Amino acid sequence: MQRILVIRLSALGDFVQSFAPFAAIREHHRHDSVTLLTTAPFVELAWASPWFDHVEVDSRAPWYNLRAVMAMRGLLRRYDFIYDLQTSRRTTRYFHLSGHDAWSGIAPGARARHDNPQRQAMHNRARQRDQLRRAGIAEVPEPDLSWLAAYGPRLPGPYALLVPGTSPRHPVKRWPVERFAGLASRLWARGLRPVVVGGGADAPLAAAISAACDATLDLTGRTSLLELGGLAARAAVAVGNDTGPMHLAAAMGAPCVVLFSRAGDPALSAPMGCRPGQVRVLWARDLATLHIDRVAAALG
Repeated sequence: MQRILVIRLSALGDFVQSFAPFAAIREHHRHDSVTLLTTAPFVELAWASPWFDHVEVDSRAPWYNLRAVMAMRGLLRRYDFIYDLQTSRRTTRYFHLSGHDAWSGIAPGARARHDNPQRQAMHNRARQRDQLRRAGIAEVPEPDLSWLAAYGPRLPGPYALLVPGTSPRHPVKRWPVERFAGLASRLWARGLRPVVVGGGADAPLAAAISAACDATLDLTGRTSLLELGGLAARAAVAVGNDTGPMHLAAAMGAPCVVLFSRAGDPALSAPMGCRPGQVRVLWARDLATLHIDRVAAALG
């Protein structure tokens, strides 16, 4: 039995887009021990999944912390083969710490190096599939996420997930909250209860939406990733910015309308659904110019 390590540190959208690779690696190594190296926000989700026997946490300690670096060196050297799905500068340095070439990633010298010159022009999902193909995993099918759909509250009546937030570092990715508020009222008029999700920092956005539509349910900061997955699986539709929860909603099969600004390229990173037509992407250089009628029309 081999000891296999998979590295995927962050962020939520990237983690979700690795669900299929996770499942493919698990199937390829079904008789081996598979461990995930990730960061703290994804530990609960990783343990609940059927893909890993063990989960290790990377605190991403600074490189001058020699004790932490040596601990990471020791961890990496326990494994017979490592799949680096993060393929960042940090994790490429982990290749050198590992002390061997039994590695799938972008590091020069890796046995299964992903050296496709077009990799930066490929969508995240296509890039990971190509990387795994180079490592001997030819098939990366859509994963079974029924285990994740079982989580979260069962809300009465049909509802629509609204995701008005984004990373604080990318405010340009936000559709104006007053547009989300207007959309919430339209959804309620159609018989869909607006349910706002996101982190605790998104609570002011949810409050603004609730002020315009008092039927809105504010769940910002109140759901784990597992619970968010279940909520998305049962949603009639999800509408939101280019941010992690929309990737999760798409993976869980919810019909999605995803709003992209000049800060993102849908060809490289748009959420991928489970079936044709499930995900619609609306792009506007400046999201302030994206009219509510266009978003409402995309909902059908």
